[in-house]
Amino acid sequence: MAAIEHFIHGDGDRKQALVVIFLRGGADGLNMVAPLEDDGYYRARPRIAITKAKALALDGFYGLNPLLSDLQTAYKDGALGIVHAAGSEDDTRSHFEAQDLMEHGGIVGGGWLGRFLRARTAGTSGPLSAVALGREVPECLRGAPAATVFSSLDDFTLGANHARLMASLARLYQAQPNDLGAAGNSTLAAVRRIEVLRTASYQPAHGAMYGDDEFSRGLLQIARLIKSRVGLEAASIDLRGWDSHFGQSTVMDPLMARLAKGLGAFYRDMGREMDSTTLVVMTEFGRRVAENSAFGTDHGRGSIMFVMGGGIKGGRVFGKWPGLTQDVLEGPGDLPVVTNYRNILAAILQRHGAGDILNKVFPSFEIQPLDLYA
Repeated sequence: MAAIEHFIHGDGDRKQALVVIFLRGGADGLNMVAPLEDDGYYRARPRIAITKAKALALDGFYGLNPLLSDLQTAYKDGALGIVHAAGSEDDTRSHFEAQDLMEHGGIVGGGWLGRFLRARTAGTSGPLSAVALGREVPECLRGAPAATVFSSLDDFTLGANHARLMASLARLYQAQPNDLGAAGNSTLAAVRRIEVLRTASYQPAHGAMYGDDEFSRGLLQIARLIKSRVGLEAASIDLRGWDSHFGQSTVMDPLMARLAKGLGAFYRDMGREMDSTTLVVMTEFGRRVAENSAFGTDHGRGSIMFVMGGGIKGGRVFGKWPGLTQDVLEGPGDLPVVTNYRNILAAILQRHGAGDILNKVFPSFEIQPLDLYA
């Protein structure tokens, strides 16, 4: 059994976990964290800008959308950092192309997170070392030593008569002294552990209250897996629907509330576990600075990234603000990308033991990790 447990955990009881949240659809960073002291913001958005009176003040220049108020605790605790004008060097306006490029970490095979897990893993990773909440493996995890996809822990079962099937499979795999046998035994051990989690009640800690939506439920399950020490090193979860061409408030308001409630509950639930956990929120591109005639915003460039977790120099907005004057805006009127997303991810991966493998994770890119950590 000890050998099986080692296979599940990869490198023993590795505690560090990285949670990647992708806001699919191109989230408008200017609507989430507004540059309150830039007059260009109000000139470009006379009807949809976040007013100074409604915004939650952050640092004297930026203000948080009030619908993201559940993030305030982590921000004030210094556990949440915000990177504005972040994104990719690619200027595509295609959601699918932009998402693929960002999840791959450039024009390269496999996903950036998959390459990281493969390059840093000593020995074999178990089936629960990387999980994706959803219906398919996300591109960022392509090439990982192992990746398990499920929408709920209830999916991770062999059915009502699992005991007999598990016993038969165990005898079969024990007779195989090769990698197939080790992988099979590992998976069965993972199923047993998940079965215990699945059938046991879970009460979020510290009074945390998750929302009753798919995103919050997914974060709750990730919190359970991290706390249960199943060897989880990376998790991926999406929040879709951010394409706000028409009626931006109608599109984004419920999503922002859902995002903030889920993140706020996760932060409270994890408690001290956040010291060894990092959560990063990213999106494929931002929106045009100027509002359109339909009270929305079209595809743009720079957006925003959130980083939550232990060791971060949080409670601040990172990155140099470029301004919103016409000589600064790119293309048809876009916020330029000041901080490349890879430099944010590189800093996070260093925190998670990347060492000297960053050039393997992000090949053909001159890495300059953002100074995120103390």
